[in-house]
Amino acid sequence: MKKEMKHIIKPLRNSTNHDKKETKQAVKPAKKAASIEDIKKQIQQKLAEKPAPSRIKVTGEKYVGTGIAGLDELFIHGIPRGVSSLVCGGPGSGKTIFCLQTLYEAAKAGEKVYYMTFEEDPERLRNHMRDFGWNPDPLEKAGKLVIKKISPLDVTRQIDAMLEKAKGELLIDIKPLIIPKGFNPDRIAIDSLSAIASAFYGKEETYRLYIEQLFNLFSEVGATTFLISETPDPVTKLTTSVVEEFLADGVFVMYNIRHGNVRESAIEILKMRGSGFRKKIVPLEIKPDQGIIVYPEQEVFSTELK
Repeated sequence: MKKEMKHIIKPLRNSTNHDKKETKQAVKPAKKAASIEDIKKQIQQKLAEKPAPSRIKVTGEKYVGTGIAGLDELFIHGIPRGVSSLVCGGPGSGKTIFCLQTLYEAAKAGEKVYYMTFEEDPERLRNHMRDFGWNPDPLEKAGKLVIKKISPLDVTRQIDAMLEKAKGELLIDIKPLIIPKGFNPDRIAIDSLSAIASAFYGKEETYRLYIEQLFNLFSEVGATTFLISETPDPVTKLTTSVVEEFLADGVFVMYNIRHGNVRESAIEILKMRGSGFRKKIVPLEIKPDQGIIVYPEQEVFSTELK
């Protein structure tokens, strides 16, 4: 009889212990949910450790891509290597993002890129890149990316001095004023021609001479170049001086198209010497985690450009 009682009591004891374990597990405090900032930091850390492959497409040695999703599909082959292109548009149309994005993608692909700004603080531009998940730090450390600010007034003073020394000669060496010594970039972005034009106010002939020498320099260096031009109305006027439009091999126009009380961002390849492209205005979107995305098969809401 005692043996039978022991047999009955034993499983009851095991059940009690099991219940205690379940109780302990139930009252265990839950882990604190990660905040949005924590998740953002984790994503940025992963991007810094191993950036995603570049979107840059290279067709042989003659053509290159922008690395901007959807935009390269508008080209038959791509952008001819070494050409200079204007990036025109009004405030907030995405011109700076366009240049930062294509230079970032090129640097990831192994090219040396140089972003020269006459307005923005370099650290602000770096933070702007980080906001889109483009970490500039490893690229700068590897010597693939250089961001430098130059005073427009300093440029005008130096140009005036060089012209005085040359006694009116048209050929002056502006390379030391533009490109850092010992750095041979594959791509260059200039932000912006409008800032330079303002510094040359009242000296239109000197400005035209400077712009001509600037485009000659890019041609000699062989860098694929993007020059930002701020314009309030890209439909009627692209640049401060008409000379830039004729000297440039390519022109990208970025629009804010109004349809009623709504505005839609759009882009157009207006000109590209030496390359075939689709002549149409297509919508684009600027996403916080990706940058510019172009939709080459879609149509804009309205043909009314303002």
